[in-house]
Amino acid sequence: QVQLVESGGGLVQPGGSLRLSCAASGSRVSIYRMGWYRQAPGEERELVAVISSGENPKYADSVKGRFAISRDNAKSTVYLQMNSLKPEDTGVYYCNLVTWNAMDYWGKGTLVTVSE
Repeated sequence: QVQLVESGGGLVQPGGSLRLSCAASGSRVSIYRMGWYRQAPGEERELVAVISSGENPKYADSVKGRFAISRDNAKSTVYLQMNSLKPEDTGVYYCNLVTWNAMDYWGKGTLVTVSE
């Protein structure tokens, strides 16, 4: 089994920044993709950013130019640098990991609140 532990969420004012981290532990797996999804209250979970082996990162249109995803393969960790945060970025951010044999893992989520 693989465990994903997110950290870095919190309360921030509009225009501020946060950096999320997600570390994978447990069974050794061959990671194809890691990424971040979010779910706002009353909304469905949506893709924020993903980074796949050998591919360019992909971002939701709403975060392009403001968020940056990166991955440390040696540490099995993915990061999400979030700048110029807006109230509509508020939600629970979930880390996701997909292996080369299509196993899919999720973290428990970290809450990001953007408010005055």
